[in-house]
Amino acid sequence: MGAEYLDSYRLLSPLGSGGFGAVHLALDGEGRTVAVKVLHPHVAADASALARLAREVETMRRVRGPHIAEVLDASLDGDQPYVVTRYVQGRALSAVAPLAGDDLVRLAHGLAEALVAVHRAGVVHRDLKPANVIIADGEPYVIDFGIAYALDSAAVTASGAVVGTPGYLAPEILEGRETGPAADVFAWAATMAFAATGRQPYGTGPVPAVAYRVVHGDPDLEGVPDWLAPLLRECLRAEPAARPSAERLLARLAGTSRPRVLTGAPAPMIVEHREAETREWRPGAQAPERRPTGEEARLRRREVVRRRWVVGTGLVVGLLAATGREHVPEVSLLLLVAYGTTVLVDAGFGLVAKSRSRVVVDLVCIAGSVALWAGLSTLFSTFTLLLAVGALLFAVGLLALAS
Repeated sequence: MGAEYLDSYRLLSPLGSGGFGAVHLALDGEGRTVAVKVLHPHVAADASALARLAREVETMRRVRGPHIAEVLDASLDGDQPYVVTRYVQGRALSAVAPLAGDDLVRLAHGLAEALVAVHRAGVVHRDLKPANVIIADGEPYVIDFGIAYALDSAAVTASGAVVGTPGYLAPEILEGRETGPAADVFAWAATMAFAATGRQPYGTGPVPAVAYRVVHGDPDLEGVPDWLAPLLRECLRAEPAARPSAERLLARLAGTSRPRVLTGAPAPMIVEHREAETREWRPGAQAPERRPTGEEARLRRREVVRRRWVVGTGLVVGLLAATGREHVPEVSLLLLVAYGTTVLVDAGFGLVAKSRSRVVVDLVCIAGSVALWAGLSTLFSTFTLLLAVGALLFAVGLLALAS
């Protein structure tokens, strides 16, 4: 079956579906991985909603931040309108909660920073919720910002799409009042409450029941840490003007401090709030070590994959070459030469990149494959080595089936 294309994007596999469209993992024209949201037909049929989204997309594309899955492209005038965003490989917060300790602190800071970036660009997310927060390498990334706001029209809503998620929508949205950045602050607090407890802050049940509790009830914050609960109550106030702005929220997180317990001490000991003496990170404290950026994390993962390939291929080549040394010596030597040449080229790239560890690993793997070839062919018979090759192929087959 041929690959499915949408303009220049090659659709690889579906990632999920929401009220406005289906999201696909895709490759762009340069081979980079992206996420393509193809709008549902009833949304695509609403000309006024598409016109509003088209106006908003240019603003949304200017939103940049370390915790934002940026909008990269959009096509809204074809048979299949779509929006393209950066693809973040991770798991939704809805699947990993509850969080605690540094993970919860990192989430609070990251989401607040994302809202500051979104609001400074003049965009309102309007659908911030655990499903729209991706956790990758311990860091949160906000997706789908601005789309719910841009597509909030009577025709789209009447077609069955829910503009937002009850339990995370602010009271002013549910009551049809004017909506602004304060609605995102409310959603931030509801999302953080879920992250800390694993429970919906306004409970579950029919949509009208949840909406009623949001407007008239109090959130369930039992189990939320003491450093976070007061801030959540302030952000979950019914009146938008009573909530802090995203910038004020971020400043409050950075300014929060409390006594801490030194980890690793023989007995709990309360110490003064002095950054040099504390090891446990809390709001207002400096992180013990800098977290890698998304690009740095991708480079590290790529290096791990490359190293595993070099080592694993060296082991396989050494085994195969040893198996054929007695009966097909030419093929045996050809395998070793091909592997050695390939890895030497890789070591050359390592020299150019000034990566000493890469060069060392490559040279050690070449020497190791030759030593493995010589040792195995000397110690074991061809029949025994053939059995080993068969076992290796069987194990690879099982791994392929399992994946």
